[in-house]
Amino acid sequence: MPRFTTVALVAGAALLVRRAVRSRMSTAPLWPMPALDTPISGYGRGSTVPRKVRVAGRAAPAEGVVELRLEGEGLPAWQPGAHVDLVLPSGLVRQYSLCGDPADLSAYTVATRLIEEPQGGRGGSREVHEQLREGVEIEIRGPRNRFPLVDSPAYVFVAGGIGITPVLPMLRAAEAAGADWRLVYCGRSRATMPYLKEIEALGAGGHLTVVAEDESGFPDLRFLADLPDGTAVYCCGPDGLMDAVAAAMPEGRAPRLERFTAAATTGGTAFEVELRRTGRTLTVAADQSLLSAVREELPGITYSCRQGFCGTCRQRVLEGEVDHRDELLTDEERDGSMLICVSRCAGKRLVLDL
Repeated sequence: MPRFTTVALVAGAALLVRRAVRSRMSTAPLWPMPALDTPISGYGRGSTVPRKVRVAGRAAPAEGVVELRLEGEGLPAWQPGAHVDLVLPSGLVRQYSLCGDPADLSAYTVATRLIEEPQGGRGGSREVHEQLREGVEIEIRGPRNRFPLVDSPAYVFVAGGIGITPVLPMLRAAEAAGADWRLVYCGRSRATMPYLKEIEALGAGGHLTVVAEDESGFPDLRFLADLPDGTAVYCCGPDGLMDAVAAAMPEGRAPRLERFTAAATTGGTAFEVELRRTGRTLTVAADQSLLSAVREELPGITYSCRQGFCGTCRQRVLEGEVDHRDELLTDEERDGSMLICVSRCAGKRLVLDL
């Protein structure tokens, strides 16, 4: 996906609007992780228990994008920013943002762009596009939310391409609450940008700027340095887009980001890990993940996404400094635990409660 950049600026909302938004949204995590005195494996921010859903509908909201309506019984409630794990027929597990209506618990809606493997894809999007036809049953886990919509007097939303999917329910919620919002939506061309017509019709509560690369290139980001205090900035899209938005923010302030991929699981130096309850000490090579090394000793250890998104492989850390590379845990949750699928040791030695 090409690099996109963007900019947005909004004014503060009135006190009445802030109260209306506050009644609908919370700054607290929606699905807290378990306390460290409880077993950790198998937990995440949301249910890890698979449930069956059926593909009840398919649509094409843009070139190269497929939307799926997944119907099921007893689907849990969710809020804007949440995602689910799709357990694909091949066994691959992929995470997709929920982009439908939170009030409709008869079905979940997800959308994905086809990413070819030479462009960074790993086969999941192709399987969704080619195999998930109407009537097919699959398992899902979740929902989970590491990208929650918080109470704020004003909102800036920045989306690149398929990065619009977690943002779309946020726009609907902000519009329904009467809040001020602005979206800058970037893509290669208008034809490749999902849900553009719906966003254009959302209403007068927000302001939309469309930045199609084939029409207008890349906008200036310097306006982000002048954002009023209290403005909540949300960004989802390619790494280049999110890095540019973060770099343009005022000093001491950061946007809320939803990344497509986690940090690399390898790289750095080799280190030792002691499995305290097992009584073994292992060496994790520089080109090996910690999960891979642990599985050589404990092949039955629980894991799922291997990308630092789901929380299934979370383990207690008894000693050592952790190089956290996940996109899930809060700072509080990282104090004494880690996701061993992506995170590593920042020093020479770790001790895990395994």
